[in-house]
Amino acid sequence: MVFDLAGTTVEDRGQVPDAITAALAEQGIVVSPDALAGVRGASKRQAIERLVPDGPGRRARADAAFASFQRHLADRYADGVRPVPGAEDAFRWLKTQKIRVALNTGFDRATTALLLAALGWDHGVADAVVCGDDVREGRPAPYLIFRAMEATSTHGVDRVANIGDTVLDLDAGRNAGVAWNIGVLSGAHGRDRLEQAPHTHLLPDVGHLRRLLEG
Repeated sequence: MVFDLAGTTVEDRGQVPDAITAALAEQGIVVSPDALAGVRGASKRQAIERLVPDGPGRRARADAAFASFQRHLADRYADGVRPVPGAEDAFRWLKTQKIRVALNTGFDRATTALLLAALGWDHGVADAVVCGDDVREGRPAPYLIFRAMEATSTHGVDRVANIGDTVLDLDAGRNAGVAWNIGVLSGAHGRDRLEQAPHTHLLPDVGHLRRLLEG
C-alpha cells in the first residue's frame, strides 16, 4: 500500500499552501487559491516552478522560492504535526496482515526526514519512503509509485493500492495502473473534486481502510 503524507496520513492544517504562498510572496508573486489547489500533490519543487511566471531570471527565482519554502514549512511544522486519526492504527494492522507499507510524497528528502522524525515515523513504520527528489518527475507521473514498488520488491501493479487526498495522487495511481486507487477526504481536495478524478474507492480517511479491506 502506497500512502501519501500531508492530508492523507498527516493532518493538513494548511501548512503547505501557506509556506508556498509565503515563499512566492518573497519573490513578488501572488498566487490564487485555485492555482494553489491545482498543484496540490505535486512535487513541491515542480509546483513552485509552475507558479513562477516566465521572464528573466525565472530559474533563479524558482530556486530561491523553493529554498524559502523549505524554511517556511520547517517553521510551521516546528509548531507540531499530528497523524490523521486512524493512520497509525492502519499501519499497525497492515503489518499484522503482512502488507507492505510505502510512504510517498512530493516533499524533498530533507523535509520528509524532518516530518517523519517529528511524528516518530522515522523507524519501523514504513517499508519504504519515496520523496519528490527521488524521481525525475512527480505526480501525475507514476514514478513515485514505481519507485515504491521497487523498494518493496513488489513486481505487479495488480498487487498495489495507492491512497491519496488530491487529484494528482489519483492521476498518478491511474497512470501506474494500480489495482486500487483510493481517494481520502481528509486533505486538500473534497469529494466534488475527487469524484471527478480516477478512483476505485473514496473514504472519509485512512482510518476506514481496514473496514474496506475486510469488507
